Amino acid sequence: MRLRKRVHSAFIATVLTCSLAVTPVFAAPDTLESLQQEQENLQNQKEAAQSELNSLQSDLDTIVTKLADLEDQLIAKGEEIIKIKADLEAAEEKRQEQYDAMKLRIKYMYEAGTGTATMEKVMTSGDISSMLTQAEYSQQVHEYDREQLQEYANTVQEIADLQAKSEQELADLEDLEGEYQQQEEDLNSMISSKADEVSDLDGMIQEAARKVQEEKDRQEAEAERQRQLEEQQRQQAAAAAQQSNNNSGGGTSTGGGGSTGGGSTSSGGSDNSYNAVTGNAIVDRAYSKIGCWYEWGAVGPNTFDCSGLVSYALTGSYSRLGTTYTFLGWTRVSNPQPGDVCTSSTHCGIYIGNGQMIHAPHTGAQVTIGSVPSNMIYVRY
Repeated sequence: MRLRKRVHSAFIATVLTCSLAVTPVFAAPDTLESLQQEQENLQNQKEAAQSELNSLQSDLDTIVTKLADLEDQLIAKGEEIIKIKADLEAAEEKRQEQYDAMKLRIKYMYEAGTGTATMEKVMTSGDISSMLTQAEYSQQVHEYDREQLQEYANTVQEIADLQAKSEQELADLEDLEGEYQQQEEDLNSMISSKADEVSDLDGMIQEAARKVQEEKDRQEAEAERQRQLEEQQRQQAAAAAQQSNNNSGGGTSTGGGGSTGGGSTSSGGSDNSYNAVTGNAIVDRAYSKIGCWYEWGAVGPNTFDCSGLVSYALTGSYSRLGTTYTFLGWTRVSNPQPGDVCTSSTHCGIYIGNGQMIHAPHTGAQVTIGSVPSNMIYVRY
């Protein structure tokens, strides 16, 4: 009877032990894998978008460099046209002086009757040889006058042709500048759009990572719950087996957890010191040139291009301090004050406060006051 009881107890213990062989209950692996695949796909999209953004930025840098080179060409061509205009004016004056002198000489010769070109002088030359000699000399005088007049006329025409050619070349360069500026504007728009796309993908990647981590945490929690359940069942089975053998026992359970933390950093900086006296002097010089006409390559005193005006306002000298590309390399300030330089890759002016600047806008316009465009930065000389 005691043997049957022990066999029965052993059977019960065996059944309880077998009941512990429970397959752990996890979330379907495909759920975590699909979340991880989604995160990987988003990361690939971000890398592709970032690569496109880098390429667009490289294209923009190239356009900015081309604009800087083109500005140098426009300034040089403008200076060339200024010189050509001066040469043309001098040639016109010289031609007019030559023409007036020739008319006066011819008038005197024929009115006084003493000139070598008069018919009387030829006919009274004596013998036929002297007559022919005198006639030939008179003819040479006339030919000389015509040749001199024609020479000056040719010179004036050559200068006028050169001026027309240079002005056409300047117009072509300005058209090219307009094309580059449009490309720069389009690239800036594309870069802004692509940067937003990268930012959106960053947010989506972070959200996907959060979901992946949540799923991992859920699976780990489920695995821990299952482990604790199995441990509890083992303890119960052991207790039942011992009880069946008139023994006693117990069990314990454990648990744990963790936490993480983070931090943040901050940085700051300061702008160059500002001198109000210097700034006001710069603004005053800029104000004094309002109404002067725009001319490529000009640095005053009565005509300016945009960087020529800025150069004069900063130094008080009619000499070029630099171009817009030069100004872009100066120290940038976040608290613009009157006298600072507003500049982009294609234009510049003198900041006068309240979002306004004095600048030489473009060909056919005068130095004026205008609003500072949103794409400009502020630098201090």
